[in-house]
Amino acid sequence: MAEQTQNRSNMITEGVIWKQLLYFFFPIMLGTFFQQLYNTADAVIVGNFLGSRALAAVGGSTELLIQLVTGFFVGISSGAGVIISQYYGAGKIRSLKQATHTALLIALAGGIFFTLAGLLAAPWALKAMGTPEEIMTDAMTYLRVYSLGMIPVLLYNMGAGILRAVGNSRTPMYLLIICCILNVFLDLLFVAVFRWGVFGAALATAMTQTASAVLVMASLLTTKDVYRIELKGTHFSPAFLRNILWIGLPVGLQSVMYSFSNVILQSNINSFGTDTIAAWTVFSKIDGIFWMIQNSLGIAITTFVGQNFGAGKYDRVGKSVQVGLAMSVIICLGICPLFLIFRRPLYGFFLDDPQVIQLGVYMMGWMVPTYITYAGIEVLSGTIRGTGETIKPLLITCTGICLMRIIWVSLMLPRFRDIRVIIFSYPISWLITTGMFLFYYKKGKWRRQMDAAAAGKEETPWI
Repeated sequence: MAEQTQNRSNMITEGVIWKQLLYFFFPIMLGTFFQQLYNTADAVIVGNFLGSRALAAVGGSTELLIQLVTGFFVGISSGAGVIISQYYGAGKIRSLKQATHTALLIALAGGIFFTLAGLLAAPWALKAMGTPEEIMTDAMTYLRVYSLGMIPVLLYNMGAGILRAVGNSRTPMYLLIICCILNVFLDLLFVAVFRWGVFGAALATAMTQTASAVLVMASLLTTKDVYRIELKGTHFSPAFLRNILWIGLPVGLQSVMYSFSNVILQSNINSFGTDTIAAWTVFSKIDGIFWMIQNSLGIAITTFVGQNFGAGKYDRVGKSVQVGLAMSVIICLGICPLFLIFRRPLYGFFLDDPQVIQLGVYMMGWMVPTYITYAGIEVLSGTIRGTGETIKPLLITCTGICLMRIIWVSLMLPRFRDIRVIIFSYPISWLITTGMFLFYYKKGKWRRQMDAAAAGKEETPWI
């Protein structure tokens, strides 16, 4: 094959599966941990220096709207990652280069669009979610300043996705460690020293995101590997644009639907008052540790499956699922006791409001034991996406998680005015979604196509 290379920088398609998966997973997990840490730094510093109202302003509705936008684009990035990982695994270097250049231009265009949308739509979006008037001004300030950093946010996510897709999970980790330290320093400088309030917290985050984008682009421009970005060759390729969007749009829409269901839940949480909003904001930061580990596993599985699928090593696809499921269960069993034992000190790290802390401890006591019901979702959905099939995971997630949560809360909350109604919507939706993913993993069209390709009856689909 003329396009193939003989010297690739990772061994995802070879070696002992559990060792290779762990070797690839841990840098992703550590990098995501530091990303979560620098996102959490705003909440910790704002909560301690500015109080629970300001904390509610930078969390709650504001945080969900940011997740809605970034989650959609991370879905597009994952579509590019699937394409790139398959081309890299198959050794199709010319196609790899065209896909990476197209992906980065998508990020640039998306950043411009979402910057304008964030600046113009912030007041309407916050009011639509029922954000209390007492925190509206700070929430709008944070959201608008954050929007100014959307171009670097999207460039970083796409660049990091390219690096992970080719098996380089260490560089994004190093970059996030650097940026985490920078963000904490800027947060303390702007909020604690300069007393710039919520504006300072948002500015620190936007500046840090710019630094992360510059660093990831520098890595892509200076690497000696075959995925190096060359500015002279940067142009849109309509064919690769279609391929990226064909896979990425369903993943992005899946994230949007996921976030939309959370927006509905947040709107109901807002009706319980500022203390509950603050408690839920802190809970989401602590809870984010669990999600960042599970999401990292999902990213690792998607890339692992994508490269082996592209290389035609279908036996490694099935074995990686078994390893991934075991890892996911171990993660749940390890985190749950720690969260339950240390939930009060964890809340105390964010703020010193006794009423908010008590609410948060109560929330964690009900939610954390249900984490095990989520164990299979990231692994199974990541496997299916890694083969290039993204429509069915979208439909399964929208039905099992998004629709079921909205139905549950709409029916039960008017009858039982209790925060537990919202909490219970999570494990109920996870159990339903896990069952649907298990069925499709065993019986779906993607599995039949892969089995046929493994038997030599047809060429590898999608690449």
